[in-house]
Amino acid sequence: MLYYGYPKVKRRLKLSPRTGRPTDNPKNQGYRLRMTEDEFKMLDFCCKTLNMTKADVIRQGIKEMYQKAQEKQ
Repeated sequence: MLYYGYPKVKRRLKLSPRTGRPTDNPKNQGYRLRMTEDEFKMLDFCCKTLNMTKADVIRQGIKEMYQKAQEKQ
């Protein structure tokens, strides 16, 4: 009986640091959000319709509410 196989070789790949992340304005603050199923469906609908990520939709909503708050002052 013959077994053919390759020797197991462990390789460590040297990866470059994450690219595409802004160094002048890093996103290092996080927040966990709990929402109802209906709110989650609305968020998912916005993401699919606008072709945006959940984080981008939430950031856009924060910007719009911030502008409204500034106008009230």
